[in-house]
Amino acid sequence: MTDAHFDLPAGWPTTEAEATAVQDELRGRVILDEPGPVPGEPLFVAGVDVAYDDGRDVVAAAAVVLDALTLDVVAEATATGRVSFPYVPGLLAFREVPAALAALGRLPVTPGLVVCDGYGLAHPRRFGLAAHLGVLTGLPTIGVAKNPFTFRYEPPGPQRGDASPLLDGDEEVGRALRTQQGVKPVFVSVGHRVGLDQACAHTLGLSPRYRLPETTRAADSLCRRALAAG
Repeated sequence: MTDAHFDLPAGWPTTEAEATAVQDELRGRVILDEPGPVPGEPLFVAGVDVAYDDGRDVVAAAAVVLDALTLDVVAEATATGRVSFPYVPGLLAFREVPAALAALGRLPVTPGLVVCDGYGLAHPRRFGLAAHLGVLTGLPTIGVAKNPFTFRYEPPGPQRGDASPLLDGDEEVGRALRTQQGVKPVFVSVGHRVGLDQACAHTLGLSPRYRLPETTRAADSLCRRALAAG
């Protein structure tokens, strides 16, 4: 595991107005017409998670790469540093992206897919963490969240693999996906260079036993250890 403190990217926004302008510009670069990696084929998948210690004003990120077929850990890296942006609804990624970018950049392998513990298009401005990371890294990304944010959905069927649209008005911004029978769904949205069908298929493949993908579970555990050590 590679662990080190990170520096902010040059010109990183420090105000809400600056961040909103950057978000508006980057949102136009999201690629939505690529299907993405083929589920069931050999693939390195990275899980990314971010955690905070508000008392120390510290943020930590972890990136863990799994073999998508065996779910064995291939590589992992972490990054810790100071929280660089205030909490502003809709702009949370500006608190998380610098640490997440640093952790991804320290991996010794390049993943073919990145799974974020959060949102992609399922975001009020259609540009959540998964979309932001995807545009900045160029990697295919998806978001798998624990709750539906502000969007509505009908509960999917009870069986593993059942899904229903996650809606903002009439727009489908993601899907509620049942990864385990009798367990609450997760909320899948595309970030960059992946279609929604493939995003859901990858999520199911990464979730053979538990509600959350193994990528998220591994990144969450590593992130908490990095935060405690940092």
